[in-house]
Amino acid sequence: MQPNADLAIDARGVDKQFGDLFAVAELDLQVQKGHIYGFLGPNGCGKSTTIRMLTGLLTPTRGEISVLGMAIPQQAEALRRRIGYMTQKFSLYEDLSVRENLQFIADIYGLGARESKRKIDELIDTYHLDAQRQQLAGTLSGGQKQRLGLACACINEPELLFLDEPTSAVDPQNRRDFWEQLFDLSERGTSILVTTHYMDEAQRCHQLAIMESGHIRAKGNPQALLEAMPLHVIEIAGHRLRQLKSHLSQFGEIPSTAQLGDRLRVLVDKQIADPIPWLLEKSRTMTGQPTPEPLSANQLSLVSPNLEDLFVSVTGKGLKTSREAEDVTG
Repeated sequence: MQPNADLAIDARGVDKQFGDLFAVAELDLQVQKGHIYGFLGPNGCGKSTTIRMLTGLLTPTRGEISVLGMAIPQQAEALRRRIGYMTQKFSLYEDLSVRENLQFIADIYGLGARESKRKIDELIDTYHLDAQRQQLAGTLSGGQKQRLGLACACINEPELLFLDEPTSAVDPQNRRDFWEQLFDLSERGTSILVTTHYMDEAQRCHQLAIMESGHIRAKGNPQALLEAMPLHVIEIAGHRLRQLKSHLSQFGEIPSTAQLGDRLRVLVDKQIADPIPWLLEKSRTMTGQPTPEPLSANQLSLVSPNLEDLFVSVTGKGLKTSREAEDVTG
C-alpha cells in the first residue's frame, strides 16, 4: 500500500480473527493528520483490538495497515518511538511518585538527563500535577491519575496518540478538562485516535466511527452523520408513557422508543413523510387493553437527532436499511 502523506492512519480491509470469531472485520479507517478521531461503541465491539493492531501489538489476520507512513506490523518497533498509548486501566507504577513515573518513562525513551528534567517539569506544569509531584501514584484521585497517564503518554512528544477509553473512571468535570487538553495537543499538530462509549465525547471529535460487533457501521463528521440519519425524531409529552411506548414499539416504522423523564423519544423511518400526523393516527387506532389515551398535536414535537439516536439507527437495534450506513463526509 502506497503511504498517503496526509494520513496519520490508513487501514484497508483489516480483519482480526480468533478461531471462528471475527473481533474486527473489513476495517477501513483513514485518520487525517492533526485530527481527533473517535471510535464509539460498547465494550467488546472491537475498539481495543483495533488499537492493538494499529500499534503493532496484534498482527491482523488480513488487510494492510499504514501508520505515520510505516507498514504495520512490519515496522512496529520504529513506530513505537513516534506514538503515545494510554490504556483504559491505570497502568503506571502505583508505588512510584508522579515524578518517578515520568522519569521511568523518560528513561525508556532514552531521554538524556537535561532533556528528561525539562520535559518532566513541562508536563507536570501542563497537566497541573505540581502539588502531587512527590505523591505516590497509587494515592492519586481518578482525575489526577488520568492527567498523569496522559503526561506519560506525551513524554516523547508523539506525532500520534492512542487513547483507549481514557475517561472511563473520572467525573464529568475531569472529562471536560481532559478533552480541553486533547484539543491543545491537536492544535499543536498531534493526531489522536480515542475510543469511547460516551456520546458527548464522540460529539467532540473531528471525525467519528461507530463500531458494533467488529464492524464499522458508520463513519464521518459527527454533524454530517446526524444530518444524513434516515429517521425523524419525535418527542411526546404526556402521561402513561410506558403503555404508549409498548404500543408504538410494535410498528416496523419505529425502530426505537426511549423514555426521558416525562417525555417519550420516538424514532420514525423517514419514509414516513409527515411523522406527527402519522403518530397521531396510530395513537387513535390502538387496539387491545389497556391502551393510552389518543394523542393531541400539541403533545408532539419534531426535534433534532443526537448521537444516541444515530447509534441506535446504525447498529443492530435500528432499521434494517440503515445497518450498513454509507460514509458521510463534511
